[in-house]
Amino acid sequence: MVGAPHGEQRRARRPPEARGGRARATWLRDDFADRTRGRTATLNQLLLASVVFALGTLVAVGPFPGDAVLFFVGVVVIVVVTGATLVVPWNRLAYGWVAVVPAIDIIAITLLQLAAPGSAMGLLWIFPTTWLASGFGLLGLFAVIVAIAGITSVLAVVSAQQVTYTTFLLPLVLFAVAATSHLTARRSDAQRTLLAKQAQLLHGVLDSSRRQEQVVTEVLDAVDFGLVRIDGSGRIAVTNEAHGRLQQALGGEDGEQPPAFRDDGVTRLPPDELPVERALRGEAFSGQIVWFGEDPGPRKALSVTARRLIDPDGGDGGAVVISRDVTSELEALRARDELVASVSHELRTPLTSILGYLDLVIEDPAIPDQARANLDIAERNAERLLRIVADILAASSSSSSSIEATMAAQSLDVRDIVRASGEALLPRAASRAITIDTTGLEEATVWADPMRLRQVVDNLVSNAIAYNKDGGTVYLGTTTDGRSTWILVRDTGIGITDADRSRLFQRYYKAGAERRAGTGLGLAITRDIVRAHGGELGLHSSPGVGSTFIVKLPATAPGGTTS
Repeated sequence: MVGAPHGEQRRARRPPEARGGRARATWLRDDFADRTRGRTATLNQLLLASVVFALGTLVAVGPFPGDAVLFFVGVVVIVVVTGATLVVPWNRLAYGWVAVVPAIDIIAITLLQLAAPGSAMGLLWIFPTTWLASGFGLLGLFAVIVAIAGITSVLAVVSAQQVTYTTFLLPLVLFAVAATSHLTARRSDAQRTLLAKQAQLLHGVLDSSRRQEQVVTEVLDAVDFGLVRIDGSGRIAVTNEAHGRLQQALGGEDGEQPPAFRDDGVTRLPPDELPVERALRGEAFSGQIVWFGEDPGPRKALSVTARRLIDPDGGDGGAVVISRDVTSELEALRARDELVASVSHELRTPLTSILGYLDLVIEDPAIPDQARANLDIAERNAERLLRIVADILAASSSSSSSIEATMAAQSLDVRDIVRASGEALLPRAASRAITIDTTGLEEATVWADPMRLRQVVDNLVSNAIAYNKDGGTVYLGTTTDGRSTWILVRDTGIGITDADRSRLFQRYYKAGAERRAGTGLGLAITRDIVRAHGGELGLHSSPGVGSTFIVKLPATAPGGTTS
């Protein structure tokens, strides 16, 4: 509620049963005790009445050596008390009134015992004494002891029998039974109290779990990405509303899933490479782009990520699959690339023409030296602009598939390409007193396109010079193990920060505010070319120490040949 204190807000969010949990539990215990009291009185009295009725039947049909009138008076008293027990609303009376019933039963059993002094009628005292000792605590136990002691003393005097061990046996048995009942009742009460507290605790935990589950559900339904929880058995356990909306948006004809394509939007995605199928197989992956729907037509692109979960025992707890609609983003990127490619292509033709005419003018011997120097500057800048345009064109079409389509791989010695790149860039390095060290070059065969590989090495060495310190060193190295070949380019420059490293291979990104030269495309193009060759591009860098780029490429053709 708005404006309420924090504590009041928390209290207001609690359900009524949680706020009044203790009071409700107390009311339940009291109501339960009341009903138990009525049932206990009825059952105890019916049990005694049943036994007395059986004895009365035996006395009525057979010889009875005692006073039959007195016996049946006691029987009638017990029957009347039993009837009263059935009709009296014990739940509405004070608890102590129930003790009247066993007290009257003791008197009635005393009449039965007086009717037949030599009989075992006194054993019936077990019923009321057990009831008093178990239902009324220490007070009931004390009342039993006093009643039995007094009654047995009176019976001994009335019957005028000789006092023997048998005279004390029945009272001792009754005392022992009463004490046992009392202890058993106390133990049962303690267990009931403990169970009531545990039930109350579990009720609170259950309420808390329900509230937490509700909060988690509301949070998951509020996010705009689809979420699927897969349990350890491979069953989909939880989904959120965003996932349902995505599934509805992807629904094809008759509710069937439309065809799926890879990130290029053209190559059909096999069913076993669908994100959910991969997650069910136990795979973990990030950012898998899947296009759904035929082109032309309405299409959706999803970026899907799967993460494995570990259960408390360390086993496989299933997975979480997260999907996000990136159709607008990818279409915007594609539109940007198409625009950049179109503009760059249109710029390339006039730039080529400008360079051609500049070459013709520069070669004219009639041009004064001062004008020729100015034309040289114009030519260098035009060539730089043409290189930038070429980089932009390469970036706009630098997907793996387009690069692979233009590659002509062959077996060659990568040492020669790296050495040639270093020699070509030596004048640029010498202008800043930077040394290019080629002592680490070893003979190493590689399966690659020489032109594309030269482009990779030129980009890496150019960056090593551009971001090096004056008077620094660029180390070049090559090696191979027969299966893979490595190219190393290490500088002693300013290094790369962690923040820049995470975005270093993104197109148009230039690390550091002071690094404004270039287009930010070189490393992105380099990585795409390396991946198109089936290789990897790694980076190790420490700010203020330098950076090391490592290119890993296959040493032989995919079939295993070297030529």
